[in-house]
Amino acid sequence: MTAHHPPAIRAEGLTKTFGDRQALAGVDLEAPPGTVLGVLGPNGAGKTTTVRVLSTLLRPDSGRAWVAGHDVLRDPEGVRACLGLSGQYAAVDEKLTGRENLYLVGRLYGMGRREARRRAAELLGRFRLEEAADRASGTFSGGMRRRLDLAGALVARPAVVVLDEPTTGLDPRGRADTWASIGELVAAGTTVLLTTQYLEEADQLAHSVVVIDRGRVVARGTPAELKARVGGERLALTVADPTVRAGAYAVLDGLGPHTPDLDRHTGRFTVTTDHGAETLEYTLGCLRRAGIAVQDVELAPPTLDDAFLALTGQPGTVRPAGEDH
Repeated sequence: MTAHHPPAIRAEGLTKTFGDRQALAGVDLEAPPGTVLGVLGPNGAGKTTTVRVLSTLLRPDSGRAWVAGHDVLRDPEGVRACLGLSGQYAAVDEKLTGRENLYLVGRLYGMGRREARRRAAELLGRFRLEEAADRASGTFSGGMRRRLDLAGALVARPAVVVLDEPTTGLDPRGRADTWASIGELVAAGTTVLLTTQYLEEADQLAHSVVVIDRGRVVARGTPAELKARVGGERLALTVADPTVRAGAYAVLDGLGPHTPDLDRHTGRFTVTTDHGAETLEYTLGCLRRAGIAVQDVELAPPTLDDAFLALTGQPGTVRPAGEDH
């Protein structure tokens, strides 16, 4: 970290307890300017509590945090002036039209009338909302409201944008649009903190990732580094004949330290290996000699899903977005 470029987002030792439940147990994180920091974690891990602290909506019990150089506790107004927030706390006024919502945000950030109108029109176009621009936003579909909320977070061209599960509930086109917008933002120098349960979203967008579980950071690094921590590649193969699966299991189990997984419905075996191609050849040779017929064989690098499972003991499945302290 150089003196010239302090982190755009920084948190040290954040703790927060709700009643007898500790939502944050000492969270540290940091994002350099112009990067995407992905915050991954199961529901209830503490992602949204972290977001609420950084965006001045919640005071931590202890610890400190800074956004664009402003201390969230000592200078909350300074933080709000350079922060855009979008996500589970959708700031959309249902009685106002889409255009009025964006115009109002611009005015609240101190823009002149003409500039606020021009910026609203630009963002309505960018998020494919022109046709509905002059309808009450209460009539918008869930995906349209999400896009309007994201547009609202960008009106003032903030230095830092916090996106709390921005694509949960969007269709694939809406997600692709959102990903493209995030890419453009970062290319223009904005720093993004992105919480997500979609592992491919973090893989696609984040320069660095922190994994939070039960209020603690359990891992941090680039997506590639987190995958490397899981180690090895995955060898997957299918044995259609149920009567020879026990034999196939024995062969795979003999490969090394990792126990094979078997999907009993499909007969698909998966096992982690540290010697990809060699293991593949050796295994197929053993199975052939044992007279065990194999269908579709695959050797794949570990996914962020594998890393998530290894780090938290929970698969990174997508659950409905809910209250996530």
